[in-house]
Amino acid sequence: MKLVKSLLLGSAAGLIAVGGAQAADLPVKAKAVEYVKICSLYGAGFYYIPGTDTCIKLGGYLRAEVALNTNSVYGGQFSGTGGAHNRLSNYYTMRARQDLNIDTRTATEYGVVRTFFDATFSWTTGNYAGQGSATGATGYSATTAGTATINPTDGGTSGGSLGVYYAFIQFAGFTMGKAVSQFDAPWTNYPGNNFDGLVGGSGTVTGVNQFTYTADFGQGITASFSAEDATAYYQAGNLNLTGATVAGIAGGSYGSNAIGGSRSPNLVGMVRVDQAWGLFQASVAAHDNHVAYYGPTEVTGHPDDKWGWAVQLALSIKNIPTGAGDTINISGVYTDGATRYNFQNLAGSSYSMFSGSDVGYQSIGFANAPDTVFVTGGSQETVKTWGFRGAYTHNWDPYWNTAIYGAYAAAQFGSLAKNAICGGGGFVGVMAVAGVTSCNPDFNIGQVGVITRWTPVKNLTFSADFNWTRLDQKYAGTAVITPAAAVSKPTAVYELKDQDSFTLLLRAQRNW
Repeated sequence: MKLVKSLLLGSAAGLIAVGGAQAADLPVKAKAVEYVKICSLYGAGFYYIPGTDTCIKLGGYLRAEVALNTNSVYGGQFSGTGGAHNRLSNYYTMRARQDLNIDTRTATEYGVVRTFFDATFSWTTGNYAGQGSATGATGYSATTAGTATINPTDGGTSGGSLGVYYAFIQFAGFTMGKAVSQFDAPWTNYPGNNFDGLVGGSGTVTGVNQFTYTADFGQGITASFSAEDATAYYQAGNLNLTGATVAGIAGGSYGSNAIGGSRSPNLVGMVRVDQAWGLFQASVAAHDNHVAYYGPTEVTGHPDDKWGWAVQLALSIKNIPTGAGDTINISGVYTDGATRYNFQNLAGSSYSMFSGSDVGYQSIGFANAPDTVFVTGGSQETVKTWGFRGAYTHNWDPYWNTAIYGAYAAAQFGSLAKNAICGGGGFVGVMAVAGVTSCNPDFNIGQVGVITRWTPVKNLTFSADFNWTRLDQKYAGTAVITPAAAVSKPTAVYELKDQDSFTLLLRAQRNW
């Protein structure tokens, strides 16, 4: 019995010893790992990329919209099948869009290194254009990245597109890549509106490739000098009037476009004062008009380059007495051989619009504002334009606001263009035809609109934007015209007359 008792006590002591050793070897509960660390250096929404000292912020929006009485959400029924106002014209255009942007920032001994990328994925209603066939066949025209391309195989009724808006690096005062032009006012095309097609100023809302240096003098005063890509966004056309026809002019094209290869970027200078009371900005730009050849080969010769220029003043007044957050934004611009700084790319600079008439088959209004014009063997002549745009935004309460906005732009041609188109100075004149009682390629565009926005919850906004555009052209009388096959209009007598376009843009947008 004594032996058994000794064995039991010894076993118990051994178990206690082993248990104590195991308890001593158990790991201490670790502190929770902070996988995503908030970066408070650059405002809300930034986080450190794990394992680095770089902060990142993701953002974007999802938008659903419908534009009534337009073949594009960009603008009104200004040309092509939209301006035809017949069975080829859309009564509506719908779009769904997802935007994604990525903002990264890293503090260095030279200052913050920033990269910014913004892209959109869109699905947009397309439209159909006439083919001029005996059976009335049409071809699909897909609205992809703001352009229309005929698809003879009939691709359906809608089109998807990918757009890169911004992709740039900022470092030590330099901006390198695709960003909003330094010429633009901060509100670009939108002094108070959603409507994209405002004339009266520049607006590279989808960015332009550039190399820019910005000097910051403190107290909200900055100055920038920029070299910006002229192609795509800043070329309104260099037209050889020798190729002009009545049908082409009526379609909004005053000749053969003969833009040459890129030779010089646009040179832009800007000074801005941005303070609590508002903002003032002065911008200047120089644009090189480089033409290819008079004819199909090098031996036909070419006109010399001609520089154009533009100047713009912009003013924003904040927190005016009518209410907290109320704002007035206005800008004015003058261009000489640099038309896109007034007739910005989403507004366009070519018009061909039809409507009813008591004289002839129908009425038509047409206009075109290129950068320069010339004739075979001659020099370039610049087109001069001026314009303005502005808006007043009133906040009714934290959920509702309304803006009233407007824009105006005028284009003026020189003696070469007027003589070649209308006659005189040794030119017969393309439009010097029977029935035309007044011939002048100068024209004006006037626009007014109103928008109301409702934001029931933070970052979710519903809006309705109504716009009226009027083409004030300087032709009068009648003319026998054979329009382009795409608009399905017959050869007939048309009255030359001012035209109107009305657009209602309805939008729902969720920012995140």
